Amino acid sequence: MNRNVEKWTINRACIFIVLIFLCANTGRCLREGEDGKIDSPVPIVLWHGMGDSCCFSFSLGKIQEILQNEIPGVYINSIRIGDNVIEDVENSYFGNINEQIQRVCEQLSQDTRLQNGYNAVGFSQGAQFLRAVAQRCPDPPMLNLISLGGQHQGVFGIPKCSDTSRLCNYMRRMLHLGAYLWYIQESLVQAAYWHDPLKEDEYRKKNIFLADINNENTISAEYKDNLQKLRTLVLVKFENDTMVEPTESEWFGFYKPGQTKEIQKLQQSELYQQDWLGLRAMEVAGKLHYLSLPGDHLQFTATWFVENIIKKYLV
Repeated sequence: MNRNVEKWTINRACIFIVLIFLCANTGRCLREGEDGKIDSPVPIVLWHGMGDSCCFSFSLGKIQEILQNEIPGVYINSIRIGDNVIEDVENSYFGNINEQIQRVCEQLSQDTRLQNGYNAVGFSQGAQFLRAVAQRCPDPPMLNLISLGGQHQGVFGIPKCSDTSRLCNYMRRMLHLGAYLWYIQESLVQAAYWHDPLKEDEYRKKNIFLADINNENTISAEYKDNLQKLRTLVLVKFENDTMVEPTESEWFGFYKPGQTKEIQKLQQSELYQQDWLGLRAMEVAGKLHYLSLPGDHLQFTATWFVENIIKKYLV
């Protein structure tokens, strides 16, 4: 063997051994590309919640800072819909969510740094929107999806609204009467995941988003197959959540059809028993993970996020 070639081979082997040692001892494993070069850590896509933006320093800007400190060199794409943060906030309330998701799919497909796959972290409504991305747009591939307070069975309640408030009861009646009007569905983002258990038939027929991604009308084999391509789907529930009603929606639970008192868990639902989305298969395969923590909506510490999300699923 040529001495230069032999030396190169030995050096490469030594580097490989060192990388294995570092991976085993730090948990920070780099990926090797097809050309033999060492790639950067798995990229991360973030999608914020209602009334938030991609880039506020006190919300997702802080999350991005934590991620970059814990995963040096990681590339982060924090989704922004609109030309600036103000438009991004407005678009979290107004617009057709299906059109927004399609726009995000196009943005992700054109991002060359995501082509080998990415991890996704969704905050509140951003979680179910990222699930829609996983189901509808498998290229580039989403590897792990972290849902922080996502409303995967929708909501049936006004945030921080008590049953004794006359204003809240009025708003609730208005949504009860008009949430499924086509122009409300196509112009108000939250209406697209408003799930009225007293009007299940109307919800399934007229809801333009949630009923579709949950395969509640026509079973899409593509949605089901694409979701099961995830390595893990992590569902984080906030036990004292005052924003999401019912809170169990964060674990795919919801009211039993026809009433608003009794909650059924995911495993008791048709969604699971008929396996419309493949969630039962994912659970059997160990891909479906449930986490919970005390506190209100999206109230978690940096330490909790590092220990329970970053180190377990993103590094």
